[in-house]
Amino acid sequence: MPRTSLPSGDRSFTPALGKAWLTPLYDAAIAILTRESAWRDALVRAADLKPFDKVIDVGSGTGTLLRQMMSSCPPAELLGVEPDPDVLAIAKKKFGSASHIIQWHNGFLDTLNLDRGWQPNKIISSLVLHQVPPEEKRAILEQIAALLKPGGMVLIADYMRQESPLMRRLFRLTVQQLDGLEDTQPNADGLIEEHLQEIFEDAERLRVFPTATGAISLWCGYSKKVPNS
Repeated sequence: MPRTSLPSGDRSFTPALGKAWLTPLYDAAIAILTRESAWRDALVRAADLKPFDKVIDVGSGTGTLLRQMMSSCPPAELLGVEPDPDVLAIAKKKFGSASHIIQWHNGFLDTLNLDRGWQPNKIISSLVLHQVPPEEKRAILEQIAALLKPGGMVLIADYMRQESPLMRRLFRLTVQQLDGLEDTQPNADGLIEEHLQEIFEDAERLRVFPTATGAISLWCGYSKKVPNS
């Protein structure tokens, strides 16, 4: 697999903070407004990486989560999928001379071509699904299920159902102002949880993190095992 591949076509995507000009502020905003260290630490602990693991980070952004994953288990093989070339450039700069250790795909998940024999047993994604159109949310989760080894783990940390009036209000005043109602409202209403429970086995919510921008939920599930013939 090439270390970096180019996106195909002219498909659009929502920039990291909803507006391209805000991208340089992304890391600071996420750290301050979303309790980033709390939910990222929980995600990394839940992933429990082992030396033989092959991991894809869908919407790897500026590489913060990948860097933490690499620190938790250096021998694990990590691949970051990110359609925004400006954000990917920030990620590579963050890794510096170690950027070659990570495999990078500058494109969408459905344009990813894996080497024969390289199949992930863990796929993670954070703060991505709330930004994509409703019909693409399920498509991405189905692509994840198709890529995973049978019984492989998916971990999703994102804005999902906003259960309390306060969290719903904060989500409306922050994330939805930047990313728009059309893509984000299905998340607030619980669509992602429904998809996870339909597509994956033993899907469950591990933690909820109330933040100044709404509640971020961490969910875990497993790809369906191949029935014995």
